[in-house]
Amino acid sequence: MPPYSNLVSDSTLVQETLDLLRVSGGRANASQIVDVVFKVSHIDAELAGLLVGDLVKDDRRFKIIDGQTIELQADDCESRLLKDIDFVVVDIEATGAKMPPNRIIELGAYRIRDGKIVDSFITLVNPEISIPRFVISLTGITNEMVRQAPLFAAVAPRWLEFVEDAVLIAHNAPFDTNFINHEISRVYPGHRMFNPHLCTVTLSRRAILGLANYRLDTVADHFSIPIFERHRAGSDALATAEVFLRILEKLEVLGVRDLAAVRRFQSPPLPNVKKMGTHASVTTGEPQALPLVPGL
Repeated sequence: MPPYSNLVSDSTLVQETLDLLRVSGGRANASQIVDVVFKVSHIDAELAGLLVGDLVKDDRRFKIIDGQTIELQADDCESRLLKDIDFVVVDIEATGAKMPPNRIIELGAYRIRDGKIVDSFITLVNPEISIPRFVISLTGITNEMVRQAPLFAAVAPRWLEFVEDAVLIAHNAPFDTNFINHEISRVYPGHRMFNPHLCTVTLSRRAILGLANYRLDTVADHFSIPIFERHRAGSDALATAEVFLRILEKLEVLGVRDLAAVRRFQSPPLPNVKKMGTHASVTTGEPQALPLVPGL
C-alpha cells in the first residue's frame, strides 16, 4: 500500500464494515464484524481481531483498539469552515464517456486556498489506446500528442501528492471523479481516492436561478469568465475554478460557511405533499430568487 493519505480501500468488505460501525455508534468488536461482514460465526476472538485488523489496517477511517475493537474515526472535514479548506478544481478529457474501456487523455487541476488560485497541475496522459476521431475533433488532442505523454501510472503519484486532503470540485463531478478513481484502481488495485467532492453543476443550479442550462459555457458566460480552449482539461478546470470562486462568494452572502452546510444547500429537502380535500399541494423546498452579490 503506497503512503498516500487520500487513498482508501475500495473493498466491499471494508464498506460493509464502515456501514456496520455507523449503525453501531461508531464502534464494534472484531467478532461482531466477522459475524456480520464475513458471515462467519463462533470464531476465536483473537483470530477475529487478526482478520478484521488486516482488513482495515491501512485505512485512515478506522482505528484498532487493543487488537479487538474497531472504532470509526471522526471526519472533521464536514464541519470545517469553507475559508479554511483547500479545494482542487479538476477536469479530465478522455477517449470516450464510458469507462471502461475508455481512458483519460488529459488531466488539469487548480488548487484554491484562501479564496485564491495558488497552484496548478496540467498534463497530457498516454491512454494506451487510440483516440477516436470525434474526440480528436472535440478536444484537439491527437494520438501524436499523447504518444510521448506519461502513462497514468507515472502521473498518479504526483497527482495524489498534489491533491492531498483537498476537497475536489468539478463541473459534473461524478464523471471526473469516477474516471480518476478508475485510473487510480489500475495503478493501486483495490483502492480509490478518499477526498470528498462537490459539483459546480449542482451548486450552480441552486445558486444561480433562471439559466437556460447549466453547462460550463453557460455558467461561465453568466459570470463573464472566458474559456480559452474549450474541452481542454487545463482551460476548463481554470474556468470551473473561477466559477467556484464566484459561487463561494454567493454562499458567504447566504450564510453557508462550512462543507456540511454546502451539502444541505445543494440537496434541498424532498417535496412535501399536503392533501387538501381531493387536491394536493406540493411544497418543493426550492429557494426563491437568491440575493445577488454585487459585481457578479
